[in-house]
Amino acid sequence: MDKHKPSDEMIKDLDDILSKLNAMEIVASDDYQKSSIKVMRTLVEEQMHSINEFSHLKKGMDLLMLQIFDVQNKSKS
Repeated sequence: MDKHKPSDEMIKDLDDILSKLNAMEIVASDDYQKSSIKVMRTLVEEQMHSINEFSHLKKGMDLLMLQIFDVQNKSKS
C-alpha cells in the first residue's frame, strides 16, 4: 500500500494544479469551460484547506496529549 505524501508536498502539488487551472481559465473559449474550471478550482482550494485544517487538528491533539501526560505524572507524585 502506498504511503501518503507529506502535507507540504501535497500543498505544492495542489498549488501547481491551481496555477494550471488559472491558465486554463484565461484561454477558455466558452462559459461551460470557465464554469467547469471554477468548480475544479473550488475543489482544489478546499482540498488545500482540508490539509491545512488537518495539520492544525494534529497539533491540537499533540498538545492535548502532552497535557494529559502532565496531569498523569502530577497525579502519580
